Amino acid sequence: MTASGKIVSGVRTFVADVTEGFLEITHNSFALIGLAVAFVVITLTARPDLRQAGEAQLMNWLQARQVEVLGMPIEPEASERATAGNPKDLPKEQAAVAFWLSKKYRVAPEPLSVLVAEAYEIGAKSKIDPTLILAIMAIESSFNPFAQSAVGAQGLMQVMTNVHTDKYQNFGGHFAAFDPVSNLRVGVKVLQECIARAGSVEGGLRFYVGAGNLADDGGYAAKVMAEHFRLRQVAGGRAMPTTPPPNLSTQAPAQVIPVAAPPATPAASGDKVALLSGL
Repeated sequence: MTASGKIVSGVRTFVADVTEGFLEITHNSFALIGLAVAFVVITLTARPDLRQAGEAQLMNWLQARQVEVLGMPIEPEASERATAGNPKDLPKEQAAVAFWLSKKYRVAPEPLSVLVAEAYEIGAKSKIDPTLILAIMAIESSFNPFAQSAVGAQGLMQVMTNVHTDKYQNFGGHFAAFDPVSNLRVGVKVLQECIARAGSVEGGLRFYVGAGNLADDGGYAAKVMAEHFRLRQVAGGRAMPTTPPPNLSTQAPAQVIPVAAPPATPAASGDKVALLSGL
C-alpha cells in the first residue's frame, strides 16, 4: 500500500472511530435523559405537592411574561368578581323585567339580570313583591350602585350606611354598601321592618324615605308605586313604554333615611328629613 493509501485508510479509520464514539455517547445521553425523565415522572406522580408547586411556578412565570408583553396585570378571576349574568338564562318573566329596566334606565342587562334574579329570590323569602324592590332601586338610584345622597344614603337602595352598620356586618363591613347584592339585601331588610312598622306597603315606603311622621313624603311613595305598577305589567307580559325619566343622568336619588319616634324635623337645608336613629 502506498503512503497516500495509508493516509486515506487512517483518515477513514479515524472518522469511523469518531462516528462510532459519537453515536455511543449520544445513545448513552439519550438513555440518561430517558432515565431522568422517567425519574421525574415517577417523583411527580408520587409527590403531587411537588407537581402542583411546579405547575404554579410555571404558571407564574408564564403570567409574568404575558404581563411584560401586554403591559397590564393578568387577572383570570376578574370576571368572577363581576355582578353580571346572562339575562337569557333567566325565566321568561324575569328576563322581560331585566330587558325593560335596561332600556329605560340605560343600564347593561347583564348586571341587571343578577339584581332581578336576587330581587325575586329575596322577595319570595321576605314576602315582598320583587317588582316593588326593583321599583325602589329605580327611584332611589336609577340602578347606580355607587350613588350617594347629601346625607349619606348609599348604594342601589340608598340605605343609610352609618345608621344600619350592624346590618352590613354579615357582609364584611360597611364597604359592602357598594356591593350591589349586599346593598339590595340590606335595603330589603330595612324595607321589611318599615312595612311591618307601618302596617302597609305605602306606609312602609313613607318610613323608608324618612317621612313616616310627616304630612308629606314629597310624592316618594306615589313614584315608587307607579313604577311598581309598570314593572308588574311588564312581568305579566304587557308592553310598557321605556322612555327614561327626564334628566336621568343628573337626577338626584331619593334620600333613604329610616325614621324612629319622635317625629322627624325637616332640615333647614331643604332635605326631606334630618338624620335620626335607625329602626
